[in-house]
Amino acid sequence: MREKYLLHCPGCGRPFPDRYTLDCPSGCDVLLRTVYAERRLILQDLPGVFRYSSWLPIEGHLRIDAGPVSYASEGLARELGLRDLTITFSGYWPERGGRMETCSFKELEAQPTVLRLREKGAGILQISSAGNTGRAFCQTSALTGAPVVVVVPASAADRLWTMVPAPNVCLITVDGDYSDSIAFGREVCSIPGIVPEGGAKNVARRDGMGTVMLDAARFAGRLPDAYFQAVGSGTGAIAAWEAAERLIADGRFGTRLPALHLSQNRPFVPMVRAWEARRREIVPEEDMPEAEASIARVSASVLTNRHPPWGVRGGVYDALLSSGGRMYAVSNDDARSAGRLFADTEEIDLDPAAAVAVASLIRAAEEGLAGEHILLNVTGGGYQRAAEDLDRYPVEPYIRVRAGEAFAGDLRDAVRGWLAEQGVAIRA
Repeated sequence: MREKYLLHCPGCGRPFPDRYTLDCPSGCDVLLRTVYAERRLILQDLPGVFRYSSWLPIEGHLRIDAGPVSYASEGLARELGLRDLTITFSGYWPERGGRMETCSFKELEAQPTVLRLREKGAGILQISSAGNTGRAFCQTSALTGAPVVVVVPASAADRLWTMVPAPNVCLITVDGDYSDSIAFGREVCSIPGIVPEGGAKNVARRDGMGTVMLDAARFAGRLPDAYFQAVGSGTGAIAAWEAAERLIADGRFGTRLPALHLSQNRPFVPMVRAWEARRREIVPEEDMPEAEASIARVSASVLTNRHPPWGVRGGVYDALLSSGGRMYAVSNDDARSAGRLFADTEEIDLDPAAAVAVASLIRAAEEGLAGEHILLNVTGGGYQRAAEDLDRYPVEPYIRVRAGEAFAGDLRDAVRGWLAEQGVAIRA
């Protein structure tokens, strides 16, 4: 293989070059995977996430020093009676080397995704988000000048801020939840020149988030026995599974997949219910009863994707099945208690989603299910430190959309006008 990487379809087995490809050209219902020419984990002398660029689907790198940071826990491990707990922290924590100024591991996916699109010349990215992902892409846009269209629920608009002004962001707020934003974002992509970021289908997103597993294995010298993370779409868990398989193929980090311990925030727990029933399909009536009311009651709203990549080949269900994993439903009270415990023992504040993951680790430790060597993926934190140290620039909505409003007329013209401002030629 002369190329740095090829895309591979696990369905038909076909390899092909990357053209910012999101789907199998033969129509297989699968998540494509990257196959890298370099079979061993080779660290590069580059900043942040790009130290792992030999296993990222990009050719160059961005000059952004933001990547995962792994360390051996003392305080939380002692409190839970765990003898070998690695924490991989993605957020703002300068004393630990944490430089993700948006305080979320979504920066790990935003950076390679923006670069992949730039290198493939595919157009302007559209991202739908419940908050954290959108903020990460806004920050990457602010630092690189790459224009992006970000669609979020109106209730999440206050989570969209950057550390330098972001003049190239078209922020659209939608009355509704995360799934409503995804649906409206799909409509926005009907305009020529705007391309979907792709979610779980985007190999740059998954391989970027997979650097959490790479960093932890490099730090510990081995793969963990158990991996803990809270999930909304579950894309990060798929990424961890894929990265672990690459590390096994490397030959230096062990031969056994880590068991994935994944958690959701009660009462919105569709993947938990589907997993307990061992169903490859999520059945809305059984797994998401009263979805809107349930979503409104969770403390970690970023975990409320109604259409996760659950049953698709290579999705969350397969990752759990392959790794011998488990799912947890975590209450708001347990998540808040876990967040306080983490802040007391590790001395940094957590994103609400990360607190859900800590709560599942506490339960597993109490039940003796945590294994010998554990990896806790702290997907966000350091908000208090960032507020003290850094300037914040709110990203103001460019367009506000009412519930049920069609993407037509003035709305469509407004987005086309923004594209023209970006210097993008608009085809009829």
